[in-house]
Amino acid sequence: MKLSCHCQVVVISKLEPFTFYGVSVKMFGEKNRGCLMISNQVLQTTIDGLKNITRVDLCVMDTEGNEIVATLNNIEENKEAVAMFVESQADSQAIQGYQFFKVYDETQLEYIVLAKGDSEEVYMVGKMATFQLQSLLVAYKERYDKDNFIKNLLLDNLLLVDIYNRAKKLHIETNVRRVVFIIETKDEKDLGALETVKGLFANKTKDFITQVDEKNIILVKELAPDEDYESISKIAKVILDMLNSEAMSKVHVAYGTIINEIKDVSRSYKEAKMSLDVGKIFYSEKNIVDYSSLGIGRLIYQLPMPLCKMFINEIFLNTDPSEFDEETVETINKFFDNSLNVSATSKELFIHRNTLVYRLDKLQKSTGLDLRVFDDAITFKIALMVVKYMNYMETMDY
Repeated sequence: MKLSCHCQVVVISKLEPFTFYGVSVKMFGEKNRGCLMISNQVLQTTIDGLKNITRVDLCVMDTEGNEIVATLNNIEENKEAVAMFVESQADSQAIQGYQFFKVYDETQLEYIVLAKGDSEEVYMVGKMATFQLQSLLVAYKERYDKDNFIKNLLLDNLLLVDIYNRAKKLHIETNVRRVVFIIETKDEKDLGALETVKGLFANKTKDFITQVDEKNIILVKELAPDEDYESISKIAKVILDMLNSEAMSKVHVAYGTIINEIKDVSRSYKEAKMSLDVGKIFYSEKNIVDYSSLGIGRLIYQLPMPLCKMFINEIFLNTDPSEFDEETVETINKFFDNSLNVSATSKELFIHRNTLVYRLDKLQKSTGLDLRVFDDAITFKIALMVVKYMNYMETMDY
């Protein structure tokens, strides 16, 4: 059908903007709280596209008659007419040379659309614009609701019955294999890193990317039946490499264990979070840490501080391990790295075997532990890890 008339559509809304997935969006006030509105940029692009196709001018307004976006000027003169139309029972009406339409989100009135002209063609274009905006509202609302659901799921803020009811409503599968990744960025609000992660998984509609704080990007990844921890490790490496090269971001990646039920997503998230912390304490040289490889560090991380202090006082008596000189620390580390082998350690340190024996004897006198004895070596190693944990926790308290 050829449309020769010129029409205008107006959408009006008066709202405070905020950022959602990198796009400016608006939330309704108290009267319409809980509804997610589309950004002005998206609205403008939509009506510009419709005008280019139909040559009909359009405007979108809020329910108080304030202009949001438009393809024509001097729309404010219709403010009183909009107010009257809002109070009427009609969903569409011709007023003062314009076609007026109401746009609903379910039963809530969200926008008023104005199309300039009073012909049947203009009416049809106005209906098309109304349908397009309603479809956008549904899409944006579902996207927001899913993100909100995932955040509450991660933070364990939902009852078990609510998890399954909301998942069903949002068309999220409940019985699939998933794992949670945490990508910690060096800088807060690293939008480059966030956009890179989105770009990696943009075509994976069953994956979820969100944030619950300023520095951590969270990926809830759905896994295929044949994907295992080796596959997850490869995904983590891809994320790390892409962020280092594309976003130029220094990041750490941690992930939890594979879960089979949506209710366990919070568990995998907590495991990934613990992995991130334990990795900083005991495996600072690693940029990727997984929960299943934390070893004894995971046990120490869960010890209460009073018990740690008691253990350290019993082991080292009056000796403070944090005051060991650099030579002693290097000797201890190399001795452990070489599996308590005196000959191999002395060679790596470029010292005589007797010099190493002297250092070990000196350490034994100050601590009461002989690192050449396996039981003492294990005790000493655990004690050093406990000291690392205690020092980390003290810095976290400040």
